[in-house]
Amino acid sequence: MKGRTRIIACGNPLLGNDAAGLRVMALLQEIRPDLDMVEGGLGGLGLIPLMEGADRIIIVDATQGMGAPGDVRIFRALPPSRLFPLSLHDLGVVEAIQVARELGIAPEIVIVGIEGGAPGGYTIGLDPAVEGGVQEACRRIIAMIDEE
Repeated sequence: MKGRTRIIACGNPLLGNDAAGLRVMALLQEIRPDLDMVEGGLGGLGLIPLMEGADRIIIVDATQGMGAPGDVRIFRALPPSRLFPLSLHDLGVVEAIQVARELGIAPEIVIVGIEGGAPGGYTIGLDPAVEGGVQEACRRIIAMIDEE
């Protein structure tokens, strides 16, 4: 990856494993405060202005249905939107990227997905397997950035 890279972390801190992306951002802020990171909330159209001004975007979010809890997958092409469930009131991550590309905003985009499993209701904190996936996602993101 070359140029200015921005990490956008998505997730809901009140839905347990759905907060995996936010946990990645918190850990990266501790170990690499030099990185350009922003919180993307629940995704949707709000992601589009966060993409502006960067050459490369890494979006980190929990997935649903791509494997066992904690599995990490890197998507350099748009994955199926079913892995990133839609919000009931907005577009999902994949759809927001498609809109940004149509508007000519989206630079190179990599999505880091951490399998969180089906949401189980309101809870704070990650399951141990998902926390392990967060650690792996951090390692992989740092490796991507340090390749520059």
